[in-house]
Amino acid sequence: MYEYIEGKIDEINPAYVILENNGTGYFISISLTTYSQIQSKKDARLLTHLVIREDAHLLYGFFTRTERDVFRQLITVSGVGANTARMMLSSMSPSEIQKAILTANVVQLKSIKGIGSKTAERIIVELRDKIGHEAGGEELFFAKDNRTRDEALSALIMLGFPKSAVEKVVNRLITENKDIVVEDLVKKALKSL
Repeated sequence: MYEYIEGKIDEINPAYVILENNGTGYFISISLTTYSQIQSKKDARLLTHLVIREDAHLLYGFFTRTERDVFRQLITVSGVGANTARMMLSSMSPSEIQKAILTANVVQLKSIKGIGSKTAERIIVELRDKIGHEAGGEELFFAKDNRTRDEALSALIMLGFPKSAVEKVVNRLITENKDIVVEDLVKKALKSL
């Protein structure tokens, strides 16, 4: 409903900001990530997400589109509400959350207050393909991993395996062992295909 709100910062603290726009003050909940970007400014433009509940209409504000996109992805997961997603974005940057999901780093997600093992696993299972697809999947891998990955993919595709199945297996194996060499990667992938 509201794409963004721009105005004078009337009040700010690490949990919320009140933006005045044309005589109306908007109470907008923010993460520490957004707070650190706007704390020294007099005016701000925040991308927003409106949550409508039976008892309240709540605005959440984000300094970057990436942060809002990650927030929106997180709240689609069962058991992750808007406040939990905001807590996650206060504990880690959006790119750190994306990387933790893509690399299936349950321990890192569990380190966030309010996130247990089951919730962390659910976040990974439900968002890994979405985030991998939107981020191009390969951006979060190191250059060496890309070279190893590409060579292994080429070899397995030439052996007649479908590209989509090969990519999933190779990506999983690389995230499990960053120092794997091409030969071992191909051997392990063959066992999994």
